[in-house]
Amino acid sequence: MDTLSHALYGKGIFGYRKYRWFSFLFGAIPDLLSFGVYFVFQIFSSGLDLEKSFSEKIPLWVYSLYDISHSLVIAFIFIGIAYNVNKDFAWPMLGWPLHIVIDLFTHSIEFFPTPIFWPISNYRFDGIPWSNPYVLMFNFVLIILIFIIRRKKHSLRT
Repeated sequence: MDTLSHALYGKGIFGYRKYRWFSFLFGAIPDLLSFGVYFVFQIFSSGLDLEKSFSEKIPLWVYSLYDISHSLVIAFIFIGIAYNVNKDFAWPMLGWPLHIVIDLFTHSIEFFPTPIFWPISNYRFDGIPWSNPYVLMFNFVLIILIFIIRRKKHSLRT
């Protein structure tokens, strides 16, 4: 799934308590910690030549960062630490495992399959790529519905 969609899922589902905008960040955090780091690295190493940046072979360290940031094991370790320090902050962090679960079903084995239980297991599910037009349309509709429902619930409370 694209990073913006993940951020919107995080905000739409976990962004209604304290620290609400952190849910937007944690919805995107797995991609920011892998592809975002690579993007910044590319800017500093070759300038802002996006065509060159994405046409080159992706280095192995990006795959390692992807494995770490897209693991439920790692996400729940950090959420557990946050919960022990500040229970309210742990809630928006749930956008992180939501991102991982969505990626599990929307990434194929051919391109960045999600290592859901890394480092305990190297299991990867062969999902339907999010670039599939049906998956993409379902994604947009679902995001819109989440925000419509959230808005209706909020207006009923006030």
